[in-house]
Amino acid sequence: MNAPVYPKGTAKALSRSLRVYHGDAARNAAMDALYGDFLRPGDLAFDIGAHVGDRVSSFRRLGARVVALEPQPGPARVLRLIHGRDPKVTLVEAACGDHDGSVTLRINSANPTVSTASDAFIGAAHGADGWREQVWDHEIAVRCTTLDSLIARHGLPALLKIDVEGFEAHVLAGLTRAVPAISFEFTTIQRDVAEACLALLETLGPYRFNVALGESQRLELGAFASAEAMGGYLRGLPHAANSGDVYAILES
Repeated sequence: MNAPVYPKGTAKALSRSLRVYHGDAARNAAMDALYGDFLRPGDLAFDIGAHVGDRVSSFRRLGARVVALEPQPGPARVLRLIHGRDPKVTLVEAACGDHDGSVTLRINSANPTVSTASDAFIGAAHGADGWREQVWDHEIAVRCTTLDSLIARHGLPALLKIDVEGFEAHVLAGLTRAVPAISFEFTTIQRDVAEACLALLETLGPYRFNVALGESQRLELGAFASAEAMGGYLRGLPHAANSGDVYAILES
């Protein structure tokens, strides 16, 4: 069998991702402590935008079953190598969005963790501090599914994690029922996407929100807050904060 061919630089970038995302024991322990507040053994978790699977590994250490989506061929192959023999992990090589069909994925060969299906994300990154070196140099058509379709096939997850580089609101637009706990990535170059996500979640149920900055794996607020308060918090962050994850839980 011929070896798969990836855009120039992808293999080296994936090797770097494996070191960064799987090689830090303290980071892994912090991640497990964070997600342990949302997952119990036997729960189902969705990882939308799994990249090289560090969150999948955390969810499995917590005893959860996982459905992991990754549309990029290189990272998807890495996921199969790491998690492909685990019967509690279902790997789906597809994007997630607001329709079933296909989308165009713009690949950053040197840094595939920021590959995206969002042209607006690339436009926002152009010329922005911290993003000037990023180049999206390759594009492919990939299969796209929706959260509703995934739930119909696999069941309702206890935790839904979304990290899709500016496509988060499109992903949530394909969801029509409340999930107990949700995380979605935000960036300071596209705060409007985060606010759109907050608004979409408010249509699904009485959610409260918290946030972890960067890869801290630590919630910043002492208590979960309203969508309005979370929107204000995100708008007040300096540009240098760059990114993080908003966490949403349903009020009981």
